[in-house]
Amino acid sequence: MLSSMLVIGQSKYLTKIGSLSFEASVPSFEEVAAQNKSVTAILNTENGEFAALALVKAFRFKNALMEEHFNENYAESDLHPKTTFKGLISDFELEKISALETSSLLMEGQLTFHGVTKNIDQIPITMKVVNDSVFLSGNFSVLASDYNIEIPKIVKNKLSNEVLITFNFQLIKK
Repeated sequence: MLSSMLVIGQSKYLTKIGSLSFEASVPSFEEVAAQNKSVTAILNTENGEFAALALVKAFRFKNALMEEHFNENYAESDLHPKTTFKGLISDFELEKISALETSSLLMEGQLTFHGVTKNIDQIPITMKVVNDSVFLSGNFSVLASDYNIEIPKIVKNKLSNEVLITFNFQLIKK
C-alpha cells in the first residue's frame, strides 16, 4: 500500500519511527492503553495523500498480561499482523504550512484493523513544517465493535468500546 503512493517526481516525506497509541480505559479501573513507536508513514506533498502502517504486535502496554490478551484474544495479531490507514488531507498545500505556526487541517481515509476496513471522516490534524521535516499529529475515536472486536462480559465494565487513537509523526523529506 505504501509503495503504491511512490511515484517518481513526487515530493515525499517519510518516517519509520512514528508514534501511534490507543486508549480504551474506563474511569475507576486499570488503564487500558498501548503505544507503538515504530509506525511507518508517508506523505505525498503533491496531493496530500497519507498512509501509515503499524505492526499490531509492536503495541506495548504497561501490563504484560494485558498485552498478551490484546494480541491473542482481541486483535488476533497472528491472523491480522498489520493495521493500516490510507487517507487524504483536505485542502493540503505544503507552501501554506509554516514553521512559525501550527496549521489545523482535516483528514479522511480508511482504517484497516482486525481484517475490517472502515471509513474515518473529519479527523482533525495539526501540521508544522520545520526545515526538511513535516510534523503531523491528531486523534480520532473508533468503536471496537465496528472492527469485530468482542469484549467478553466479564471485562465489559472495565474496557470501553470507544477507543481513542492518537498519532504523532515527524516525516523527513526523501
